[in-house]
Amino acid sequence: MLDPDQRRQLGAFVRAHRERLHPDTAGGRRRTPRLRREELAARAGISPTWCAWIEQGREVRASPEALGRLARALALNRAERTYLFELAGRHDPDAGTADTLGDAPDSLRDMVRSLAHPAYGLDRLWNACCWNAAATQLFCGWLGAGCQRNLLRYVFLDPVARRLIPDWEHRARRVPAEFRADYSRNLKDQRLKAMVDALGAESRLFARAWGEQSVLDREGGVRSFIHPVTAQVAYGLTRTMDKG
Repeated sequence: MLDPDQRRQLGAFVRAHRERLHPDTAGGRRRTPRLRREELAARAGISPTWCAWIEQGREVRASPEALGRLARALALNRAERTYLFELAGRHDPDAGTADTLGDAPDSLRDMVRSLAHPAYGLDRLWNACCWNAAATQLFCGWLGAGCQRNLLRYVFLDPVARRLIPDWEHRARRVPAEFRADYSRNLKDQRLKAMVDALGAESRLFARAWGEQSVLDREGGVRSFIHPVTAQVAYGLTRTMDKG
């Protein structure tokens, strides 16, 4: 069975995503324009009572098939669907087998350090565990000497990050959604929960973004920065994740 905190997180996630949806047809007098529980249940082909219980964090053991129907009814993206199944402690029958990293091997650390453009690796708490010289020069407030190494705390709490990252708030709001995809794989790690709670208390923006229950895959592509020495620069950043 799921522990109470995991059930609470699952209920909050389902409720937040239901409340983003609208009914299939408008009409009549409604207290809310958002999708009701019974409407979600009808879309997913599940019991309204079961839907209510899961949102309330009660002890409900859903089958993978029922979770799949719920994911489709909620119009979840791939990362959000994975997160739903992780929270529910179930294997997604539609998911392929994915390779996962354990401790970053020396070969990976050597590769990161050998790259000409900024590159770094993160552990499960999103602390930098390896990086190269170019990343040190770019992220001087994060990977510089004497700096704390947590990427989330750097993005949300360090004023250097606000100056370095163009359109800081827009880009910062994506970070918790990406982190949540990794968070779901380590739900019983109390260090993660303590870090999220502490960051939410220190940053209103993080607390709001985390409360939105968004889940996104990390995406590559070009990133622009406004460096205090080299002015505006752009890189196709490489980031590796160490699951150990």
